Amino acid sequence: MAGRINDEDVKAVRDAVPIDAVVSEYLQLRNAGGGNLKGLCPFHDEKSPSFQVSPSKGLFHCFGCQEGGDTITFVMKVDHLTFSEAVERLAGQAGITLRYEEGGYNPSHQRGERIRLVEAHKFAAQYYVEQLDISPEADAGRKFLAERGFDQAAAAHFGVGYSPQGWDHLTRHLRGKGFTDKELLLSGLSQEGRRGPIDRFRGRLMWPIRDIGGEVVGFGARKLYEADNGPKYLNTPDTAIYRKSQVLYGIDLAKKDIAKASRAVVVEGYTDVMACHLAGITTAIATCGTAFGSDHIKILRRLLMDNGSARVIFTFDGDSAGQKAALRAFEDDQKFAAETYIAIAPDGMDPCDLRLAKGDEAVADLVEPRTPLFEFALRQIILRYDLETPAGRAAALDEAAPIVARIKNSGAQHEVAVQLAGMLGILDTQFVVKRVAQLARWARDRGGKGPAPADGQRSQQAYAAVRTSTGGPALNLRNPVYATERELLKLALQRPELVSPAFDAYGIDEFTAAPYAAVRLAIMESGGAEFGTQDPQEYLVRVREAAPDDVVRSMVTELAVEAIMRKTVDETYAGDQLVMVRRRAVERRVVDVQGALARASAHGDPAQLAAVQNELWVLQQYGQALRERGAEAL
Repeated sequence: MAGRINDEDVKAVRDAVPIDAVVSEYLQLRNAGGGNLKGLCPFHDEKSPSFQVSPSKGLFHCFGCQEGGDTITFVMKVDHLTFSEAVERLAGQAGITLRYEEGGYNPSHQRGERIRLVEAHKFAAQYYVEQLDISPEADAGRKFLAERGFDQAAAAHFGVGYSPQGWDHLTRHLRGKGFTDKELLLSGLSQEGRRGPIDRFRGRLMWPIRDIGGEVVGFGARKLYEADNGPKYLNTPDTAIYRKSQVLYGIDLAKKDIAKASRAVVVEGYTDVMACHLAGITTAIATCGTAFGSDHIKILRRLLMDNGSARVIFTFDGDSAGQKAALRAFEDDQKFAAETYIAIAPDGMDPCDLRLAKGDEAVADLVEPRTPLFEFALRQIILRYDLETPAGRAAALDEAAPIVARIKNSGAQHEVAVQLAGMLGILDTQFVVKRVAQLARWARDRGGKGPAPADGQRSQQAYAAVRTSTGGPALNLRNPVYATERELLKLALQRPELVSPAFDAYGIDEFTAAPYAAVRLAIMESGGAEFGTQDPQEYLVRVREAAPDDVVRSMVTELAVEAIMRKTVDETYAGDQLVMVRRRAVERRVVDVQGALARASAHGDPAQLAAVQNELWVLQQYGQALRERGAEAL
């Protein structure tokens, strides 16, 4: 069993790896104001960014799905790691050697399973590259690359390697690195043989497949020899770190340029990605032995930020298989906010062949947006019908109209409906337009559950969820009492130096919203705002750990990330919030004491009556001082 990682080392990892640098490996971040960044949430589907990152606090929070936490939490959630595995990965990036409470300095047998599988792939990728460079046997692989216009530098850039033809060369190599047979089988690098594990890939050209974070998680292997009875391309099987439907070849190299250019080029193979990148099309990516699907779209949407000017260009072979692939891609087209296009090279050549035959400029010209994907899909449908007959035109309309009805932009939908009428040869254009509009309306009525909630509504739903844990009424953000309490808690978490030490004297009962009272208690139990002035990041970690459950913990993260409702945040503003919360607490207490005074008068106890009258007088004087002197009276 792995020992617990030393707490000081965990803190060192949190401090050493900026959260925005880690999150940027998975999605595009843009300025959200107030020092925060925003992007499309990687944990749920959304069309507008509600995922925020606060670099200064080291926290993230999604106002849509309520996921939140620090750098370690993000890595755990996005890559499905345990706490130890996430810390180990981040420590490796930061060059920090971890200490374990139960013996040893990071011994290999104590590493998490996922980390071990990633390490095995890292060593395997290095081994394959070495074989391609130095092994005489790899001549077939070097020749294959050279014939397609790829020199040694190109192979090195993409990490292309060669797997020897023997039964267990890699298996023995990785055993020598300390990996167990069980780990090699779990990784998919080895498979069961008659006398134990043998290499899965033998005598093939090897392309490392990396996840969006740049870790090698699998391989694509190309057959080189006629005697090889296996498929032309053999991929790593699904493992704990590799799902072919959830990876895109080249995404590690292309992600920054995809985000920068708001454009992605989807090609069909590894050599096509290489050809595009070498021709200057550094936004090219490819699927790994599977059709382009919804999981791939999620990856691209986070990089493209779903802005309407983004472009996704698919390149497919001109043969029937390529046409089918294009139509399958169109089925998911509406999941993009980006515009989608298709590019088919002259003579049906793929980018690799085109570069070889006509050079880099021809590849660059190919991937310029040509034909909208929906237009290509319509033409493929119409070609199947005899438009010379009324029955043929009607049948073509029946199949094509639903495709036009799925176009997102209503203006474009109308224009394409008019265009469809012309393609079909139907003179009554308005008939086609009305048919498409009717289908679009039916689709909305069948599948729609009303418009997506606005940010404020989402917040109300989130607060209703908090209520189930903490009790009390659901929060209404229009209530000025709740709004001020929320603002004060944001200041206590984000700018503790502005509200300390006064804030630490505030009682739990001064916060009327139960969730806010729970956050106040968590702050109190973690050393108060005073501690936040000494070590802001550790302070937030402590407050989150002090939260009684995930709902309150999510609220803490949300308040620590949410923008303060004023551009200039200073002592005056903080003092106003402190005073307002205290004044309202005093006013509520005055009402309570007035009720007690009435009861004491009825019972006729002079001592009790005098005590209550004195308390009421003190409260009224304090309230008067708060109104007249503000923060000075606290």
